[in-house]
Amino acid sequence: MTSDVIPVRKGEELDNAKLEDYLKSSLMDLPDSPLVIEQFNVGRSNLTYSLKAGDWEGVLRRPPLGPLAPKAHDVEREYHILKEIQPHFPAAPKPFLFADPSVLGYPFFIMERKHGVVLDTGFPDNSAATPELCRIISTAMVDSLGSLHAIDYKRTKLPEMTKPDGFLERQVHGWISRYHRAATDEIPGALQLMDWLAAHIPISQEPAVIHYDYKLNNAMFNEDLTEMIGLFDWEMATVGDPLADLGAAMSYWIQHDDPPLLKKGLGDLPITAQPGFFSRDEFIKAYSRKTGRDVSDMNFYLTFAYFKLAVICQQIYFRWKKGQTQDVRFANLNVFVKTLIQHACHVSSNRI
Repeated sequence: MTSDVIPVRKGEELDNAKLEDYLKSSLMDLPDSPLVIEQFNVGRSNLTYSLKAGDWEGVLRRPPLGPLAPKAHDVEREYHILKEIQPHFPAAPKPFLFADPSVLGYPFFIMERKHGVVLDTGFPDNSAATPELCRIISTAMVDSLGSLHAIDYKRTKLPEMTKPDGFLERQVHGWISRYHRAATDEIPGALQLMDWLAAHIPISQEPAVIHYDYKLNNAMFNEDLTEMIGLFDWEMATVGDPLADLGAAMSYWIQHDDPPLLKKGLGDLPITAQPGFFSRDEFIKAYSRKTGRDVSDMNFYLTFAYFKLAVICQQIYFRWKKGQTQDVRFANLNVFVKTLIQHACHVSSNRI
């Protein structure tokens, strides 16, 4: 498989000398070797870098360039959330340290570097992509999500850091406000969709730890693809309605009969469209069997998830259109935003 890191993109460089000095003064086990910095080649939100010094490895997370949406890309919060979750969920990377803007001019944190297989649009060359293997991977995704939601968050500091009460109402109205702030193109159906969401908020399930960006290419598997050993991008993690987490996961879970623009809106076709992977309906039912949760309102949660994904993409497109990022991957995101809005309108009128 190709490497998961690339040379640092132009304009997104780190100050190597300052970072190396800081790490050597803060991490007692850092070898006396030059610091090598590369960048992970996936992700459209926080910037993530691979760090190496001798036999030591780490990962650095920092906010993206340019002005940021309120409360977005809070890497200090992500660091503290990880500190509470990781002891109860080993797939989460262990956080090492957090640094305020006095070090490099922006906040960042360092966490452990995990090694394994990340799946997205293809399988490793030495893996037989059988329907049986696809079902094993699907089951692992369901089981890990259920295990995350089973954490007794009240035994951690998360109650002091989160606000489970009223979570879903805040989410719906908050993402509607974000859409209005980042709006560029007029999209048919968008206003009606937001009105529908505000009028159909269901009674929330018992709160749980949620990842809120749970998708296959944020997960890492062992070499034979039978076990999830890593889960990344905890930026949006909190304590809230677990079905909102399931809905978000399903908005990324592409199946073979999805509309073409939905299947390829963020690049090549994800492998979840291949034979053997659970359909969204199968995934939702398997999750319900594992957790015992009632999933009868999933059409709302999935509708909201598609809308939330549309807003995330719209915020990124807004930054690109304003010249706050030069990343060419973002130039046509407005087309995908329109697709997501229209698909959310379609889902809102159906029962899952």
